[in-house]
Amino acid sequence: MKVLGGIAPFVLGLVPLLSWAGDRVDDASDLLVAEHASASGTLTLRTPLGWTAETTSGRPERIEARGQGLIVRVLRMEGEVGLDSLHVQCMMERLAPPMETRPEVDYEYDFHEGYVGERRALDSAFVVHYDQAIEGHRDWRQRNLTVVGLGQSACVIGMSPRSLWKKEKETRALLEAVMAGVRLD
Repeated sequence: MKVLGGIAPFVLGLVPLLSWAGDRVDDASDLLVAEHASASGTLTLRTPLGWTAETTSGRPERIEARGQGLIVRVLRMEGEVGLDSLHVQCMMERLAPPMETRPEVDYEYDFHEGYVGERRALDSAFVVHYDQAIEGHRDWRQRNLTVVGLGQSACVIGMSPRSLWKKEKETRALLEAVMAGVRLD
């Protein structure tokens, strides 16, 4: 089992996972100066200034932050649910309903298993092809990191237009840094 964490226990600590994505987030994480909290205060997400964030309460709690053409969506639930089933459910979180996407996705990697701190984790990345352009793009790269443990379950979903992901190293580093800036209390 690969250890994927090790940062303070209240932070997801996704930075060690980034070797799969190929970029480091050290410089980009310095830009994360705005903090967005869920309605209950048990979930926070750090972003650069100028990003917008919407939160919803209930089960699951949800924060969705947008900025610089990127989207990070975080779903959090009290209690520990099945890691595999939650990961599959979270991979179906999309920018449009299933009938508005091509049925197949292009996987970069799928179901990498390990730990983030003391939480069990699954990590997948793939490209979703939408029938209609969303924010000017039909192909979006999506990374899903699902963690379960310490009495909580969460999905951290990062989305980037595929064209930005492929050509801009700074974009990749920024998205990974925002995903790493999630905190569960």
